[in-house]
Amino acid sequence: MNRISDLKIEGENVNFSLKLSSLDANQKNDLNFACITAINQIFPNANVNVHFITVNDAAETDSGPLPQIKNIIAVASGKGGVGKSTVSLNLAMALKNEGKKVGILDADIYGPSMPTMLGLQGAKPNVRTVYGKHKIEPLMAFDMPCISIGFIIEAEQAVVLRGPRLGGILKQFIHDVIWPELDYLIIDLPPGTGDIHLTMVQSVPVTGAVIVTTPQEVALADAIKATNMFKLPSVNVPLIGVVENMSWFTPAELPNNKYYLFGSGGGEKLANQMETKLLGQIPIVQSIRESGDAGKPAIIASVAEVNNAFKMIAINTMAEVEKRNELLAKTKIVKINT
Repeated sequence: MNRISDLKIEGENVNFSLKLSSLDANQKNDLNFACITAINQIFPNANVNVHFITVNDAAETDSGPLPQIKNIIAVASGKGGVGKSTVSLNLAMALKNEGKKVGILDADIYGPSMPTMLGLQGAKPNVRTVYGKHKIEPLMAFDMPCISIGFIIEAEQAVVLRGPRLGGILKQFIHDVIWPELDYLIIDLPPGTGDIHLTMVQSVPVTGAVIVTTPQEVALADAIKATNMFKLPSVNVPLIGVVENMSWFTPAELPNNKYYLFGSGGGEKLANQMETKLLGQIPIVQSIRESGDAGKPAIIASVAEVNNAFKMIAINTMAEVEKRNELLAKTKIVKINT
């Protein structure tokens, strides 16, 4: 987590600095002993000296609050019902299938669907004390760490919260969850633009945003609004691309037929208008709905059309993220004056 600096090894002497927020004497002693023990288990003769440096916990490190995560991808949509959560989950799974370490943060506070889609209804995360602070252990599903307010409240419980409290929950999911080292953290945002979106960009450096839309004009108009939020000068989060969901319907008995139930070309139109890439198109396939309800990502349902669609989206996403990281400076936490 970029907490260790000034590492020097001279013979059997091992010296380094450990950057932490303020700890009491007992906690420092415990942590000092844990560091010495960990090193001596591998190098029994090492003479370990740990120098503690107090840092501002709000600032964390130069890399932001999650330095162990290489890329943070926000998945957003202008309106509900376009399959944003389905895209988030299956994009995460497709990236994992490409050999990446991936986690999921369900930021859709009002309508958390990840517990159902991951088959974790009723599961509760553990809380443990880490050097005097309570931390949340993310649940694991399909070898991916994940967190959602749906793991904390009852399934039928209504979430009735004002903006500051909503933001507080998201901040807790960012700062107080024990996230492991990840190549990608996928954040499933609520539809529209609002408090959660602003809290996210003010709390974590977002690598880029993926916009989900359907081909129809109504969804497209709302997706443009969501896209423009990320392009605001005060926000300035790069666009990774657009995913068009529900692009067409092909009956199983007529595999060569395509029926464009919601129109066509909307995703490409949005991508062109926003000067970004169309990452891929996802057809309407019954197995996608069945898999979500059954708690299994659609990509593992072995439907070739679905697997190929999400694989292409993942490959394009990785390429666009790599391009973004080469051409643009690392994203910084957004400062918004209200």
